[in-house]
Amino acid sequence: MLGQRRINLLHRIPFLKNTLKSRVFQPALMLITLFVFTLAILSGLFGTPAGSRNFGIIFVWIVWWALLILLLVPFLGRTWCTICPIPAPGEWLQRRGIVNRTPGRLRTRRWRWPRRLKNMWLQNFGFLGVAIFSAVILTRPNVSAWLLLTFMMIGVVLSLLYENRIFCRYVCPVGGFIGLYSLVAPIELRVSDPQLCATHATKDCITGNERGYSCPWMVFPGNLARNNYCGMCLECLKTCPKNNVVINLRPFGSDLLVAKERQLDEAYKAFIMLGCALLYSGVLLGPWSWIKQWANMDTLPHWGLYAIGFLVVNLVVLPGLFWLTTALARHLVGQPVSLGRLFVDFAYALIPLGLAAWIAFSFGFVLVNGSYALGVLSDPFGWDWNLFGTANVPWTPLWPTLIPFLQVGALIAGLLFAIHIAYRIARQNSSGHRQAYLAMLPVSGFMTAITFVFLRLYIG
Repeated sequence: MLGQRRINLLHRIPFLKNTLKSRVFQPALMLITLFVFTLAILSGLFGTPAGSRNFGIIFVWIVWWALLILLLVPFLGRTWCTICPIPAPGEWLQRRGIVNRTPGRLRTRRWRWPRRLKNMWLQNFGFLGVAIFSAVILTRPNVSAWLLLTFMMIGVVLSLLYENRIFCRYVCPVGGFIGLYSLVAPIELRVSDPQLCATHATKDCITGNERGYSCPWMVFPGNLARNNYCGMCLECLKTCPKNNVVINLRPFGSDLLVAKERQLDEAYKAFIMLGCALLYSGVLLGPWSWIKQWANMDTLPHWGLYAIGFLVVNLVVLPGLFWLTTALARHLVGQPVSLGRLFVDFAYALIPLGLAAWIAFSFGFVLVNGSYALGVLSDPFGWDWNLFGTANVPWTPLWPTLIPFLQVGALIAGLLFAIHIAYRIARQNSSGHRQAYLAMLPVSGFMTAITFVFLRLYIG
């Protein structure tokens, strides 16, 4: 079976386990990313307003984005959450320290997070809110800086009011889509023997001990079946006295076939991410200058129309068309299945297609603008510095003739993988191979049509 093949990396790579269990490892990386994050904020607030010459714009929305979408998320899942600087100050205030395990309880008000918000809906609407203003954020360094600073302050406030990483688990817009797309990644943190966890009385991974804290993401590793709510903080690896926590290499997309935890909030995240990739491609890479002007707030009425259209496409048009597609598939399943259940299940087939769409978009955006990074590395504030001798390196698109081939390759690969997942999901809901094949045809047609829209935008 696809989901049963695993390679324990902690056994295969001898030094990896000791490195990851070290209490210095994660804070050291977080301090590095916090320095870059702080420099991005300062350059946005006090540096040049020209986005192409500002460290905050180039290193956050081009360099970091390229690393995230093209490398970290597809291949390493939630590894960015291991080193993300945004929750660091709040978490260190909670713990009253940075490296060593501080005795006693976390320093917070210990408020209870509302039950109705224990899902991805806040992250969904937070991402949409950021996405609507994306053209402004990507071109105005001061706006970008205030956004980053706001995220950090929200993280600090929530850390003072609630225990653990409430911001990361339920609020962070970036964490929401990383969690969703980490379902595709070939890396997972799991336990070697779930029965050992079930019979282990002290449950150190959720209570903490002298070697580490309780899970900041509020999950029990013994029951962990998917990546989306494990932030790879590695506390459970440090606290487990049974050495039962492992990091596995597994087939791509294994978590997409875990049926028991599929939810409507995650399904809508799949629509939102796919819709935003489509709209971003049209606005930022398409030939329609008037849409770019509307998105960039040339006038408030124009931006209002753009924002309404943006929300309608993501929250109504795409889910509505997919609902009709699922209704057709339901007639072909061959056994009674709830339309709502089937709608949610088949939405998970959109996840690899959405990730491929973001990869294709990033090829066009990053490779064209990536050379700006050399200049701002030497002159981060635009103050005519030349720290490393690269300040005057001219803008040079990287591999411009290769970009369309990379985009087409990513989209076709994503579509084929999505169709494979659609069949596997149909098989879970049908009485046989023939019924599953017939049921996945409408969903595959929907995804193929979306892929052709992307191809039309990228290659004409």
